[in-house]
Amino acid sequence: MNTDSLFQPFKLKSLNMKNRFVMAPMTRSFSPNGIPTTDVASYYGKRAAGEVGLILSEGTVIDRGSSSNDANIPHFYGDQALKGWQNVISKVQHEGGQMGPQIWHMGIMGDHHSGWLPPTPFEGPSGFVNPGEAKGLAMSESDIADTIAAYGRAAADAKRLGFNCVEIHGAHGYLIDQFFWDALNHRTDKWGGNNLSERSRFGIEVIKEVRRQVGEDFAVIIRLSQFKPQDYNYKLATNPAEMEAWLNPLVDAGVDILHCSQRRFWEPEFEGSDLNFAGWAKKITGAPTITVGSIGLTGEFMAAFRGEASQPASLDELVRRMDRGDFDLVAVGRPLLSDPDWVKKVREGRSDEFKGFTKEALASLI
Repeated sequence: MNTDSLFQPFKLKSLNMKNRFVMAPMTRSFSPNGIPTTDVASYYGKRAAGEVGLILSEGTVIDRGSSSNDANIPHFYGDQALKGWQNVISKVQHEGGQMGPQIWHMGIMGDHHSGWLPPTPFEGPSGFVNPGEAKGLAMSESDIADTIAAYGRAAADAKRLGFNCVEIHGAHGYLIDQFFWDALNHRTDKWGGNNLSERSRFGIEVIKEVRRQVGEDFAVIIRLSQFKPQDYNYKLATNPAEMEAWLNPLVDAGVDILHCSQRRFWEPEFEGSDLNFAGWAKKITGAPTITVGSIGLTGEFMAAFRGEASQPASLDELVRRMDRGDFDLVAVGRPLLSDPDWVKKVREGRSDEFKGFTKEALASLI
């Protein structure tokens, strides 16, 4: 297997990556009271030392009272939390790496198993946590304005602290994605709509404010998914035309890179083509894309929670699609969670040293 295409440099605005590998955002919940610890800094530093081209942090929440449902999810606001993130980026860059925080608002969520609750009620577009299941509050105009501003402040802080880019979390059923999804967004004002393009207004305004705060030369990524945790077969855009009407306005608003989340990267997005989500997004918009989903492992992420172990898998199909130009960057999650040197082992051809993955790996920071 020739992996040369995975080890070409990639440059875009504030990004100057040594290879095409991205560490995917993975929630870890090891930041008590929202403050990243020295262990968190060490965790990311090891991945930088292991030659990951770009590290995207676990989701880190913006300054809204109910942006998180977990007391141990890191914040990206407040002096102590930002000091913790300053330690993280200093460690990563000392090890020769590049990094961006993933800024996040969960929207309306179920209660955490710990029993912890945020200081204010959960908020979302229409007060629904699942289709037909009300929970939390529908956001007012002032709530929406304040939330958009909070995304912008987080992005500005990322640039000020010395991060190399910022990623907006717009996927997986969280706040921005709740606005995209007609099952959760029933609004009849300008923040709702009868089609996906109209329901994208909130996400577009977040992107515009982030871009305004960081300037034109700072790289902005958005993570998107078609599927929902409530319905893995769901597609926001059911055909290329709908995807074009969804994605082009996001790029026009200021996104540089589209991070296209799938459960299995090799699965085609639409009939009649073997292009995956990232392949279609690049074809439609012309923007660089990141592919992700079960790279380097036999099973997908949620299977681990059902007790199904994953074993190392060939990268041949990934390389074939990269060589064909389907996407520009490759995000890897669980292999890097288990082994900080995974990218280095790929480069050196040490596939016999690849590790599998079980849910027990989530219990500690390695």
